[in-house]
Amino acid sequence: YVNARLEKETPIFNKQRIDFAPPEKINSLVVSSNQLCMSLGKDTLLRIDLGKPDEPNQVELGRKDEAKVYKMFLDHTGSHLLIALNTSECLYLNRSVQKVRALSRWKGHLIESVGWNKFLGSETNTGPILVGTYQGQIYEAEISVSEGSLFSTNPDQYFRQVYTLEEESGPAPVCCLEIERGLEGKFFIIATTRKRLFQFVGKVPEGTEQQGFSSIFAVHADHLPSFREFPANLGFSEIAFYTPKLRSSPRSFAWMMGNGVLYGTLDYSRPDSILSDERVWVYPPDIDITVNKPISIVLTQFHFLLLLPDRVKAVCTLNGQVVFQDLFLEKFGLLTRMIKDPTVQQIWIHTEKVVFRYHVQRESRDVWKMYMNMNKFDLAKEYCKDRPECLDIVLAKEAEHCFQNKRYLDSAKCYALTQNYFEEIALKFIEAKQEEALMEFLIKKLSNLKPSEKTQTTLLTTWLTELYLNWLGILQGDPSQRNLYLDTREKFRTFLSSPKNKDCLFNNRASIYELLASHGDTEHMVYFAVIMQDYERVVAHHCQHDEYDEALNVLSRHKDEKLFYKFSPVLIQHIPKKVVDAWISMGSRLDARNLIPALVNYSQSASTQQINEAIRYMEFCVYQLEETQQAIHNYLLSLYALCRPDSLLSYLEQAGTNPNRIHYDLKYALRLCAEHGHHRACVHIYKVMELYEEAVDLALQVDVDLAKSCADLPEDDEELRKKLWLKIARHVVQEEKDVKKAMACLSSCALLKIEDVLPFFPDFVTIDHFKEAICNSLEDYNKHIEELKREMEEATQSAKRIREDIQEMRNKYGSVEPQEKCAACDFPLLNRPFYLFLCGHMFHYDCLLQAVFPNLPAYKQAKLEDLQKKLAATSQPSKSHHRPKDADTISLGKGQQSREQIKADIDDIVAAECVYCGELMIRSIDKPFIDPQKYEEEMQSWL
Repeated sequence: YVNARLEKETPIFNKQRIDFAPPEKINSLVVSSNQLCMSLGKDTLLRIDLGKPDEPNQVELGRKDEAKVYKMFLDHTGSHLLIALNTSECLYLNRSVQKVRALSRWKGHLIESVGWNKFLGSETNTGPILVGTYQGQIYEAEISVSEGSLFSTNPDQYFRQVYTLEEESGPAPVCCLEIERGLEGKFFIIATTRKRLFQFVGKVPEGTEQQGFSSIFAVHADHLPSFREFPANLGFSEIAFYTPKLRSSPRSFAWMMGNGVLYGTLDYSRPDSILSDERVWVYPPDIDITVNKPISIVLTQFHFLLLLPDRVKAVCTLNGQVVFQDLFLEKFGLLTRMIKDPTVQQIWIHTEKVVFRYHVQRESRDVWKMYMNMNKFDLAKEYCKDRPECLDIVLAKEAEHCFQNKRYLDSAKCYALTQNYFEEIALKFIEAKQEEALMEFLIKKLSNLKPSEKTQTTLLTTWLTELYLNWLGILQGDPSQRNLYLDTREKFRTFLSSPKNKDCLFNNRASIYELLASHGDTEHMVYFAVIMQDYERVVAHHCQHDEYDEALNVLSRHKDEKLFYKFSPVLIQHIPKKVVDAWISMGSRLDARNLIPALVNYSQSASTQQINEAIRYMEFCVYQLEETQQAIHNYLLSLYALCRPDSLLSYLEQAGTNPNRIHYDLKYALRLCAEHGHHRACVHIYKVMELYEEAVDLALQVDVDLAKSCADLPEDDEELRKKLWLKIARHVVQEEKDVKKAMACLSSCALLKIEDVLPFFPDFVTIDHFKEAICNSLEDYNKHIEELKREMEEATQSAKRIREDIQEMRNKYGSVEPQEKCAACDFPLLNRPFYLFLCGHMFHYDCLLQAVFPNLPAYKQAKLEDLQKKLAATSQPSKSHHRPKDADTISLGKGQQSREQIKADIDDIVAAECVYCGELMIRSIDKPFIDPQKYEEEMQSWL
């Protein structure tokens, strides 16, 4: 760290002169809760609210005699002001009023001190308070300001004596009084004289606090309370307290007396004395109590300030050293008094002419050094935790202190937090042969590294691994160190599995593996591999040591498919059933195709029982996972063909006969079955391949019934079926020489006739063997001839009826009324040539042509256009519309026949059917109303 200040640091106690010129000399000054009261001259009192310093309030005491202000006392709220006069009188002034009131019951007592009640006091009532006099008496009193009639009654409610303080020579002035409340309703009252500090301890019953403290003093009526006494005498004493912010009770005290300053803390949990950790700091050498005795004392968190006639000294409460001295110029006069406002922690000093104020700024800035020099390192770190450069110094000092005291582990922890050179510290522990402390140092140093410091992290991680392995090796060989070995092993494993070290260990795992191997620590090598999720190395280790079950457990636990593929060939050689069980538990996550090589190698050298495990897994893939990969089905076929012929045929039959839904290779299956002589399976495959002739040929070698079932398969090809049945018949006749079976073939297939089978029989066979078959055949022929005759007669009758219908149609006619209209154009029908259909619809020739033409096939459209051209060519021009029929017939002559024929052909095309009732109308159902090519144009016309 670079420790440089860019500007001058402000002092802890920063003095400020108040811009105030008093009209008269200042007699006394008190401050509390930002309220300042000042006695000027003989009869003037000045009150200033420091929140509004420009609005001072001046009050006249109204005294005509020679009385002077002796002392003033202001309560913790800044509301109640007591003014003690040198004439043994006391005045009272409330902050809310302008008139000073005399306290009649207090008359005759020179007031030296007041103990305010911080627990029951308010702005209008002080609650029970304690008053100390110059004569040594302690009185209990209460002052109350009634609202409405402000001073209609005396403000002092009561004033009664409760105790008298004495020294060895008799009653002594009560210099200071303080009331504090502890735990469980216990009260502590501190009272001081010139040489003694008394403590009164007692409980005030709950609910009776308003009755005062008489009960506490009554306990000590017959005997003295506990007290501290010192021989030297200043002629007076003063006690100061320090109350931290946000707390209502003081934490420490400082009592200025003849021998020095008694400093200590306040412990409210103690039963008899609130004072704790007491020590006496003697006055600095330049203070001679016979010449320049201290006047006042003020206590802060770490210092007490002593007021001398011409200067202020600040002494550290930690070491008693003077850390600050402020000399005042003679022109200001002698310093009179120093007080502190407990609420805002400001210190006030005044002379007869000038007022000064001290601000306490960052008082704890150098406290860490003092604690460090006192070897109180925890406190030193507490007070410099926000200053890293100071914290580093403290840690280094603590580390060195622990090292010198041979607390090496603590030293290592502290060194790891410092910025000292890493090499120096490491060598220090190495020279001291403290490997355990060195490991602790490296661990702490590693935990403090940033993620960006990868090189340092790698170095420390590798070094720690080496140290751990060395230490474990030493401990493992010593049976007496078994517990330490187990503890160190657990720490090493925690180190390896630490999430913070994970990335570094992973990136440098090769080096770590080498270190573990060099030490022969296979146990931690496996442990490290598991942490790194390097399961391949773990499984390989188990396999090398014949721990196949452990290897399979690792695979099953982490379910890594690639590792299954890699190590299955080894594992299945030794624990086939467990491996197959593991494969099945993996289900569809494993690709069975990648496991086939392991199964092939295994099945080639294994027994039938072991092959059954391979079949079990393949069946699981096929039937449970419903695998469709051809390689899987082919391999299962090969296993069936090799070991389970019965399962082979059932598998083929279950696969079906649809080639598109079969997942095995038909040609491979056929070759496989043929090699192993599984003929029935071959027949089934031939049937699937629709090679029926080969199926029948092979089936005849096995079973005639099987061949018959094959022969009936080609249902759509009668010629092939007949051919197949002839093969069967020939085999039965020629090979089996069984005439009865041959005749049974005739009855099984309707396509075979006796004449088809006869050529297969030998010449010496007598007709008796198939007499019945021949008779049945002849009867069938007779039946067929009779059916043909009947069909011929029915055809003759049909032809006769058709001729009669044609003749009838020629003579059929229809009548047309003059008012009839064309069904298409709705104009009178008789104006132009027209057609009349049997359905009753009538069309003009040109209207019908226009409706029919677009729906005709292209070739008919072309033929119709050609006929129209020919008809136009044969027509003759006529000048008269009323020619006799005979003249027309004579003039046309021979061409009339051609014209009539053309018209007939046109009629056959145009008037073949009614355009509304015929097939044309049916075919036009799905035709759009608007031509798709003209749709856009039509749509735009509607917009």
